[in-house]
Amino acid sequence: MNDIVKSILERSSARKYRSEHVKKEDLDLIVQAGLKAPSGGNKQTPRFLIITNDDIRDRLMKMNAQVAGAPEGFDVFYGALDVIAVLAKKEGDYVCDGSLAMGNMLNTAYAMGLGARWINRARQVFGTEEGRKILADAGITEDVEGIAFCIVGYPDEPLSPKPVVPNRVFRIE
Repeated sequence: MNDIVKSILERSSARKYRSEHVKKEDLDLIVQAGLKAPSGGNKQTPRFLIITNDDIRDRLMKMNAQVAGAPEGFDVFYGALDVIAVLAKKEGDYVCDGSLAMGNMLNTAYAMGLGARWINRARQVFGTEEGRKILADAGITEDVEGIAFCIVGYPDEPLSPKPVVPNRVFRIE
């Protein structure tokens, strides 16, 4: 079986991470995979914000936890120290474009031996005044919407594929 297909079929999300940052070049490679994702009409609407600053990571995590209604002190980023916010310029099929970018990034991280996980609520977090300020401070001034957070790190537990829910494939021949 092709290594890419094998990695996609075996991929699993990590729920626990070691307390160390991922190498810059590895984060850059994951984002390159996101940049290469297909996009409707080749509009290339996704934008990526790599967050390795612990203070900004913690602020975003707390904002996300508040939107989620998570219990006080619960880390909705599961201890991952590095976060890639996927945003998209609001035109065309931007939500689909950003989702495809996320898929590429999650699969790439797994293929590299890293743990990664899709975290929702980026739209709500970056829709706030504080979220918009974080984007502006990073140089993102376009009209974008948050799609998701891709948390990335070194897994602190074995990763194994989850069972596939049956009866989800139908056919018309």
